[in-house]
Amino acid sequence: MDRRHLMQWLAGSLLPLSAMAQTQALGVRRRPLVFPADFGSHPDTQTEWWYATGWLATPERPSEPTHGFQITFFRSRTEVAADHPSAFAAKQLVFAHVALTDLSERRQRHDQRIARAGFGRADSAVGDTRVHLGDWHLRRHGEPASSRYDATIASPALGGTLALSMQTTQPLLLQGDAGYSRKGPGAAQASHYYSQPQLAVTATLTPPGQPARPLRGTAWLDHEWSDSVLDRDAVGWDWIGINLTDGSALTAFRLRRADGSALWAGGSWRAAGGAARAFGPDEVRFTPQRVWASPATGGRYPVQWLVETPAGRWTVQALLDAQELDSRGSTGTVYWEGLSELLDGGGARVGLGYLEMTGYVGRLSI
Repeated sequence: MDRRHLMQWLAGSLLPLSAMAQTQALGVRRRPLVFPADFGSHPDTQTEWWYATGWLATPERPSEPTHGFQITFFRSRTEVAADHPSAFAAKQLVFAHVALTDLSERRQRHDQRIARAGFGRADSAVGDTRVHLGDWHLRRHGEPASSRYDATIASPALGGTLALSMQTTQPLLLQGDAGYSRKGPGAAQASHYYSQPQLAVTATLTPPGQPARPLRGTAWLDHEWSDSVLDRDAVGWDWIGINLTDGSALTAFRLRRADGSALWAGGSWRAAGGAARAFGPDEVRFTPQRVWASPATGGRYPVQWLVETPAGRWTVQALLDAQELDSRGSTGTVYWEGLSELLDGGGARVGLGYLEMTGYVGRLSI
């Protein structure tokens, strides 16, 4: 299937909300998560992603970030029957987004790919995290309690080759209710969702014709899968995943109506060595502060937020305003995804992580 036909699949059957999807109770069947099996792909579900974000610094100044990175692999089931006899039938699509924010240059570079699964070109393995698209890959190694994730992305658009090794330092964080995360007022609007916060990262960034630059930092990995669709009143979401310097982990999100009000919200807090505390839909509040207007798309993104949860009240602030990604060549949408800092009431930095905002350049459909 060539790129034109892949885009027709995306435009015609994968991303928009069909009438059937809006009226049927889809969702995922709630069940306990089992590892290592649930590290792997769930091809019977509609949509799935593995999402790694983090910050990097030089060994000489390990607490001062020089780069932020995002690597996301998506798997999407098409409407082709799983038992279709043709090996050429596009039963599953794999697409990937990568972005590298360079704080010294004050710019973000990004790239994207899409392919049907199979023929060695792209795949997402069942049973463990082994997903690849061409020579881009993300793989998990080790026992479930001591996972190590390796990723390699070679891209001229990214400015070279980024190689990452991300080592577990804390237990898995099961989001929502033991890994079952509600995403709206409807009972079917839910996903299975876990995180791996506080991953210790060693990395190399190798520009073309230059020696590798060693870097180190901290990362966050999410894995989520579902048959659910967004509530018809939701246009997009705002989300943060933050690693705090004291070892705590903060997740907060809200689904947003067209008027900017919250349709649903959630998240979690876990102190280092403590138990996770899930947030209810009425316990999270995002209040926009400063807005950046994209000269490329006209999207207006709040790049500074006041975020209030039962665990605390913080300011989330982008470290670079221009971190918008135009992924209309793969997932068909435009969104903002970027390295941000978490500030306490006195304005001191207490954490670093990623802020994601969708639905600011047209309604998001998934």
